[in-house]
Amino acid sequence: MERQNLQVTKMSNVLVSNQFDSQEKAQKLLSAAEIQGWIVSYLAELLEVDPDEIELAIPFDRYGLDSSIAIGMTGDLEDWLGKELDPTLLYDYPTIETLAQHLAEEFSV
Repeated sequence: MERQNLQVTKMSNVLVSNQFDSQEKAQKLLSAAEIQGWIVSYLAELLEVDPDEIELAIPFDRYGLDSSIAIGMTGDLEDWLGKELDPTLLYDYPTIETLAQHLAEEFSV
């Protein structure tokens, strides 16, 4: 009986471990489209416009984002992704399209 309980416990631990691994992989495998969607929603809310008005290829500075807003957005993006990001990321990747592609590639490893 004790041996059966030990086996059940081991199986449960493996299942829980696999579940966490799957969740971790799902987090890492965010697509560029999902990241773009988050950024578009963020900017639309910030700018109080409809998300359809946000264009993926327009540089962030054309939306009137200053450095403090860019840092705040990077911090919120860090929280959403669960990963630390460089605060200059929006300057290195100045459009939604390029930033999302970079992040999707970076986190798919």
